[in-house]
Amino acid sequence: MRMTYKEKQGLERAALAATGLVSERHAGISGIEFQMTYYRRGPDAVLMKRTLSFTPGDYAGFHLKCMEDGCTGGGFDLAPVVAGLVNSRKKSIKGKLFCHGDNHSVGHASIEYEVNIQYAKQTKEKLPSKAASKNL
Repeated sequence: MRMTYKEKQGLERAALAATGLVSERHAGISGIEFQMTYYRRGPDAVLMKRTLSFTPGDYAGFHLKCMEDGCTGGGFDLAPVVAGLVNSRKKSIKGKLFCHGDNHSVGHASIEYEVNIQYAKQTKEKLPSKAASKNL
């Protein structure tokens, strides 16, 4: 049975909501930015350049669809990249991913990415001064 466009959109929205919010997945993050260049095989290799920004209130849906016509089941999952950056407390990383979806040609699409994370500033609680503690 074939799904309608509305049914597919509904499934995609439900999957996105299931990823949770950035603030739930990665506490202490004030912003995430992806700078990407999409490539495809052929003479016009650069398909597009794209920048995506995420705030704590956005869904943590870091799986991006393959932009190549006819690709099914592919895409680019940047969630492990973000998780690795957060776990190591690094601010930036660059890399390349290949789409492994079903298409008419192997290695049909890839992206080069740069991920930049902004961490929320930690506020330090003021410790009582020596003079104040003497009065206790």
